[in-house]
Amino acid sequence: MYALADCNNFFVSCERVFRPDLEGKPVVVLSGNDGCVVSRSNEAKALGIKMGVPLYQIQGLVDKEGVVCFSSNFSLYGDLSDRVMSIIRQHTSRFEQYSIDECFFNIDHIPADQQKAYCEQLVKAIRRGVGIPVSIGIASSKTLAKVASKYAKKYPGYHGVCEIRTEEQRLKALSTFEIGDVWGIGRRAKAKLQNAGISTALDFTEKPSSFAKGLLNKPGMLTWQELRGQDVINITELPMKQSITTSRTFANALSEQQLLEEQIANFCAHCARQLRTQQSVAQQLYVYAHTSAFRSDIEQHYLSELVTLPVATSNTQELISYALGAFRRAYRPGALYKKAGVVLLKIIPETAVVPDLFDTKDRAKDKRLQRVLDHIDDRHGKHAILLGSQLTSQQAVYKTDHKSPLYTTDLRDIITLKAT
Repeated sequence: MYALADCNNFFVSCERVFRPDLEGKPVVVLSGNDGCVVSRSNEAKALGIKMGVPLYQIQGLVDKEGVVCFSSNFSLYGDLSDRVMSIIRQHTSRFEQYSIDECFFNIDHIPADQQKAYCEQLVKAIRRGVGIPVSIGIASSKTLAKVASKYAKKYPGYHGVCEIRTEEQRLKALSTFEIGDVWGIGRRAKAKLQNAGISTALDFTEKPSSFAKGLLNKPGMLTWQELRGQDVINITELPMKQSITTSRTFANALSEQQLLEEQIANFCAHCARQLRTQQSVAQQLYVYAHTSAFRSDIEQHYLSELVTLPVATSNTQELISYALGAFRRAYRPGALYKKAGVVLLKIIPETAVVPDLFDTKDRAKDKRLQRVLDHIDDRHGKHAILLGSQLTSQQAVYKTDHKSPLYTTDLRDIITLKAT
C-alpha cells in the first residue's frame, strides 16, 4: 500500500507556524512581485478568493475582510518542507518526494489493520514537531492515494487520514471525485473527457481500456489503470519536462546592464538545477527581455536570442556563460526592461549526449563538481554558494512588501523571546 502525504495549504501553513495568531483568519500568499494569490487558507477560500487571482482585483475584499497577505518566502517554505520530509523518512524504507509539499511512501511494513492509526500518529507527530498540518491518503496505487488524500483534507472526520482499501471504498470515492481533479488529468485531457460525457473518475474507469488509450494515449491509460487500483506509475519514470523556463517581472523597470545580467544568471542557475534534478541536459538556450507594452512614453524593445549549444549540458556555469553572451549581444543601453527570462529547450536525458570530438572540457570532472555544489546547497540552503555573476548587488528588483522574516534560515531573523 502507498501513502501520500500532502501538506495542507502549505505556504499559508508555513506562515502560520510563526504567527499562531493567524489561525482561523483568512490568509493568502502571493506570487513574485506580490502579483497573484498562490496559496489560500480555508477561511480565504470561503470568502471566494480564487487561486491565481491578481491581488489588485481582490484588494477591496482584502481590506474589508481583513485578509492577511504574505509575499512568497521560499527559503522558509523549503526549510520547513525538508523538516516535514525528514520526519516521514524515519517511518518508511521507500520514499519519493513529488513536490515541495507532497511525498509518497510505502507502509507495507505496518499490518494492514494498523496502517490508518499509524498514519494518524504520523500526522500528529508532524504537527507537533514542525507545526504543519498534513493529510495522508492510503491506497494500492499512487493515483488512488492522491484521491484519498483529497478526502482526508476535506473532511475532518477522517482525522487527517483517509484510506481506499476495499472495492466498495474505491467505487464510492471515485463516484463523487471530479475528473478534472484527478492527478495526471490536465486541462486538455479534462476537456476531451468532458466532451465524451465523462464527469467523474468513476465514469472514466467504467470505460474500456481502449477508450482511455485512444483518447489520452499512454498517460491516460496509466491513469485509468491506477484508478482501478493497479500500481503502474513510477515517479522517477514520469516524462521529463521538454522545456524549462524561469522568468520574472521586475517591480521597477531595469536598464542597468549589471543588474539585468545578475537576473539572467540567476534564472540560468535555477533552470540548470531543474535539469539536473530530472537527470537531463539542454541542447538550446533562449534568453529574452522586454519593456512594458503598457507604457507608451518609452521606446519599446524586445530582446531575444536563441543559442544552440555545441554540447548539450546541465552545467550551471556553462549555461550562464552562453546566456550572458547572448544577452550582451542583444542588450540595448537605456532600454527600460520590465521582464526577463531564460528558457532551456531540446531537453534530452543526460545519457543521450553525443560527445563532440573538439570538446575540450573535462565533463566528468565538471559533473562531479556540480554534484558537490548541489549537495552544499541542499545541506546549507539555497544560494549557499553562488557564482560571481549571480546577485552581487543588494538592489531590490522584486516587490515583496509583505514578506515574513527568514525565521529558520537566517540568524538575523531568528525569533527572540523576552522573559518577564
